[in-house]
Amino acid sequence: MWDPKTGMQIGKKMTSHKQWINQLVWEPYHRNPYCRHLASAGKDGEVRIWDTMKCEMVRCLTGHTASVTCVKWGGQGLIYTGSQDRTIKVWRSEDGILCRTLVGHAHWVNTLALNVEYALRTSFYNALEQSTVLDDDMPTRQKYALHRYEKAKSTCGELLVSGSDDFTLFFWKPTDEKKPRMRMTGHQQLVNQVMFSPNARYIASASFDKSIKLWCGRTGTFLDTLRGHVQAVYQIAWSADSRLLVSGSADSTLKVWDMHKRGLCMDLPGHGDEVYAVDWSPDGTRVASGGRDKLLKLWRQ
Repeated sequence: MWDPKTGMQIGKKMTSHKQWINQLVWEPYHRNPYCRHLASAGKDGEVRIWDTMKCEMVRCLTGHTASVTCVKWGGQGLIYTGSQDRTIKVWRSEDGILCRTLVGHAHWVNTLALNVEYALRTSFYNALEQSTVLDDDMPTRQKYALHRYEKAKSTCGELLVSGSDDFTLFFWKPTDEKKPRMRMTGHQQLVNQVMFSPNARYIASASFDKSIKLWCGRTGTFLDTLRGHVQAVYQIAWSADSRLLVSGSADSTLKVWDMHKRGLCMDLPGHGDEVYAVDWSPDGTRVASGGRDKLLKLWRQ
């Protein structure tokens, strides 16, 4: 654990995984405003939940038979994990009980996305509202974070999309269903990342087939394909208002896409090699990108 203000380590190292860690996720703020718990997904096939105040492991979620590639912590006390064993598992965070296993993919599960993810990530901070709660007391912040989560899931509940090496995506209602609602096909190579837009109207998927595909966030129905990259698309990120999407590619460029026009808005050249990582700041004003050229670049909207 690190203090972002000082760069100093907090507490002791948390060691328990037998192989490298693929992904981390915090418990949602509205469920624990102290942000006490953290889940880690490991190459060893295990998911571990940590008490970050004590720097100790609380429980270990076992059941996957291969590397756990991705983990999401939902707003209803469920943890979702995707694995190279081709399954997605749904766990109860409070006691680690396995609720259900979602089966359908024919190859590794690479990526998961929740329709409520933006509300969970930003909790009480809303870039689109001037009345955002920032300086109030913790109970008020927690109440507002819960309000934002409840609003995000009010239409369709908590939905999940998975992307795989089998070139497909699956659309799930994982809180209470085992079968997928939709098998989303069209990509010609593996799906590297999938993301819901902040308003949950769209799903975007990035693939090694050099394209980005858009899908309906409520049904999983195919909408459009965004083409322009000349090599694999690694990562994507949405602006806070869901109007723009940015993508990073092996062709060394970032591209910004306009959702209204369903087309390219602008190119962001500048990296000298493949762009592996991209993220849009929660307030929607800046994009950060990192690549094989060892550079971190910031772009202002």
